Amino acid sequence: MCALSPAAGPRLGKTGRLNLVVGLVGPFPPGADPDAYDRLRRRVLWRMPSGIYLLGSAAHGRRNLMTHNLAMQVATEPKLLAVSVRADALTHELVHEGRVFSLCFLKRQDRALVRGFTKPAIEGPEAGMLGGAAVRVGSTGAPVLAQAAAWLECEVRNEVALGDHTLFVGEVVDCAAPDEGAELLRMEDTRLNYGG
Repeated sequence: MCALSPAAGPRLGKTGRLNLVVGLVGPFPPGADPDAYDRLRRRVLWRMPSGIYLLGSAAHGRRNLMTHNLAMQVATEPKLLAVSVRADALTHELVHEGRVFSLCFLKRQDRALVRGFTKPAIEGPEAGMLGGAAVRVGSTGAPVLAQAAAWLECEVRNEVALGDHTLFVGEVVDCAAPDEGAELLRMEDTRLNYGG
């Protein structure tokens, strides 16, 4: 089991990348230097191709959009989507309580948006905005980025605690793709990294 160090948490590194600072996490192969092996394993895991999205959540009159990359379709009948969220994140609280989430697909040219949602989003500055971006209320009640290329809305069907994250499995109950031909933003298009 991994315990986070007192200094654990998101950090903006020298390269401008957002890094999560944690202690060493085993297991380690026999004879391997734990520090060197941990760094190598992180680099390999960071190379896994993934999209970068905004994950919307809402409960009890509160809402949030969060930069997110741990998402994937996990079943085709029914259409199930899994998102993994840090247990100490505001989004975790809202998805757990509200039992809904949205996953907004971003256009490649909108890469600057993701930095604005690495911390809990603030309402405004105008009505209908969250974190300075226009949003609408989705059919599930979760916020949806108005300029998203596409989005999925899900109702939570299951959740599984996994270490410092919870895997929320949601059934897709609504979706739209107003800009279906847009090139989508991927993690490697940004200077961010998360995971590993």
